[in-house]
Amino acid sequence: MGKAMEIQMSIKRKLKVMITVKMEMGLIMESFWGLMVGATSTVCVCIPLFSSSKTLAYPLPVLGRAVSGCSNHNSVGENAARDTLEEVMAEALSKSGSDWSAVRAVCLGVSGVNHPTDQERILNWLREIFLSHVKLYVHNDAVAALASGTMGKLHGCVLIAGTGCISYGFAEDGREARASGAGPVLGDWGSGYGIAAKALTAVIRAHDGRGPQTMLTNKILKALSLSSPDELIGWTYADPSWARIAALVPEVVSCAEACDQVATKILVDAAQDLALSVKAVVQRLHLCGEDGNGSFPVVMVGGVLEANKTWDIGKEVVKCIQEQFPGAHPITPQVEPAVGAALLARNFLMKESTKNIHS
Repeated sequence: MGKAMEIQMSIKRKLKVMITVKMEMGLIMESFWGLMVGATSTVCVCIPLFSSSKTLAYPLPVLGRAVSGCSNHNSVGENAARDTLEEVMAEALSKSGSDWSAVRAVCLGVSGVNHPTDQERILNWLREIFLSHVKLYVHNDAVAALASGTMGKLHGCVLIAGTGCISYGFAEDGREARASGAGPVLGDWGSGYGIAAKALTAVIRAHDGRGPQTMLTNKILKALSLSSPDELIGWTYADPSWARIAALVPEVVSCAEACDQVATKILVDAAQDLALSVKAVVQRLHLCGEDGNGSFPVVMVGGVLEANKTWDIGKEVVKCIQEQFPGAHPITPQVEPAVGAALLARNFLMKESTKNIHS
């Protein structure tokens, strides 16, 4: 063994002893971390270590929470993504009054993570930040969102409908399936982006004479401080970011509430598309049981489903789902998805510890 390696191992041993002593003296509180990396923001929370036998209480104690901009490498590039992750975690750590040695496990829910190479890239970043004793997990953000509704248990289906949309589910035996989530180019039409893009298209079609007149024209032009549908072209392509387009969803809902037929059809189609993605997951995993009446949770997450308006997209989605699966049980999470990610970090670590004990 070389001298440099001996020194490195000695440092690690001393660090491990120091961490153990500080824990035993109660100088720092061990914690689990959860991060949600979405299309528009990054949220980091840390929750304290609590007994595995203790019933989870609500509200869960949160030691620290921080919010920053997007850290999805597909959107902002690797360097900017890493910088944002480090900043948001450092802020959460500072607010918790703890230090890096107290972290037991970290789970990231990242939009667009669909392949092992994506996971490994992010894990490599995290390994440079955290000490070697910290367990690290990376999953699609839908997995953390599901956990936020089931308080850490991976069973049932989650539907996320915000700027983008995705359905993701787990069977009791661990099998998983997903539908949608392929982005706007490939047709996530039930998403906020999809709804607003269809509304913008309807305005242009009405202006051209290719489609029916609609209240959406005046509503959207007023919201954007534009004077003519012709100006929509320049506005759209000046910055065609997904979130910027999706921000127009409230205007579509407002027009539907005023009985505009074009806006109403856009929302009805969106609800049906979202319900269809849930149905696809349920059928692939047989969540409804052999007779089709089995009970399972459907966790509803995202601004599109939380409109709290007279025209309620979320209610329409649930109605469509329950027409085919009466046992579907809609859940609005009591905790945010980042807390769901932290609960996953806890549960994954507990499972690993149990396996190690019995192996």
